Amino acid sequence: MDQNLINLRNAFVSPRAFYDDANFPRGFSRSGHFTLLEAQVLEQHGVLLKSLYNKQSEPQNSFQLQFVNVMEQGVPSSNVIERTWTKYLKLTTCKNKFHTLFGRSRSVPDSYAPLYSSADDDL
Repeated sequence: MDQNLINLRNAFVSPRAFYDDANFPRGFSRSGHFTLLEAQVLEQHGVLLKSLYNKQSEPQNSFQLQFVNVMEQGVPSSNVIERTWTKYLKLTTCKNKFHTLFGRSRSVPDSYAPLYSSADDDL
């Protein structure tokens, strides 16, 4: 398992660190969505993963080609890098449902009768 992770990291060497301040302003590891390994994968390899995903660069080895096939054809992901990028895309491209404990106020029915009327002033 460790040898496979080392091979994956060597296959996805990126020139610089990847940050997504628009979606994760406090960083990947502090967002609460990613494990420490996933956050590390995104930071170290995200630039290359993004360029492969957006077709700005061509795959250079079999691992990168497999990554492109997983992203394009929907093949199930088989390693931590593919799973992490899929999770990143799901979190950044899908609309989140927002649930709240507070609901809308009840609408007033048509047969609303005021508790106080001008006829009560005469009393």
